[in-house]
Amino acid sequence: MTEELQWLIGFFIALIGLSVGSFLNVVIYRLPREERLDKPSSHCTSCGHAIRWYDNIPVLSYLLLGGKCRDCKAHISIRYTLVELANLLLWICCMLKFGITVYSGLCMILCSLLLVIFFIDLEHQIVCDSTVIGILLVGALMAIFCPEPVVWYDRLIGGGAAFLFFLLLFYGSQLILKKEALGGGDVKLMGACGLALGWQNVALGTFLGAIIGCVYLLIASALGKLQSDKPIPFAPMLTAGVAIALFFGQSIIGWYLGLFL
Repeated sequence: MTEELQWLIGFFIALIGLSVGSFLNVVIYRLPREERLDKPSSHCTSCGHAIRWYDNIPVLSYLLLGGKCRDCKAHISIRYTLVELANLLLWICCMLKFGITVYSGLCMILCSLLLVIFFIDLEHQIVCDSTVIGILLVGALMAIFCPEPVVWYDRLIGGGAAFLFFLLLFYGSQLILKKEALGGGDVKLMGACGLALGWQNVALGTFLGAIIGCVYLLIASALGKLQSDKPIPFAPMLTAGVAIALFFGQSIIGWYLGLFL
């Protein structure tokens, strides 16, 4: 494949990544509200006016409208643009890391699902079962199309071990702390991610998610933003850790093991 063709394919992947990111915003808004994803068409959540096609161009429309609805002038959350750009970046990273392959496409879908989970849990403190099922299906296909030799029991151990570990945390926290330290959705999420990544990478993703969570707690505590009566969503930290493990897991694990050899 020539370099010019690679650039052209990369350009189209970027465009598709932005477009999919725009659709992810619909999923993030409607899925936790149990609304249909196909109807009604995109509309302003403040005035209900249907969004014109030229006001629905990813990133560009937000900038041209100054972050406001054309009709009611209500503020449009920057989250919409952040999701679009994040999905674009993740898809490009998948292409650069795994090439232009079926496996790379599956990794793109996985990243989009992680992005949906990240923002839904951040706002609603729930992990929707449909997104976990999506990761399970993608994870099974990733094991089939992985460019490197994959031992099935590695993926099965990853899924089973992650599920059991978080299940113990779920019930252990209720027994010791008399309250839930994490939700049941987190248990199912990490079980699915274990199937997609294998036991080593899901263990690393869990560790990285815990570190990200600790850093967040320290910063929030220092800024006085912690509220004892408000639950802290854990899935955003876990999905971030899983994404890092997806792209850099083998390098990080290799570096760590090299310290002892």
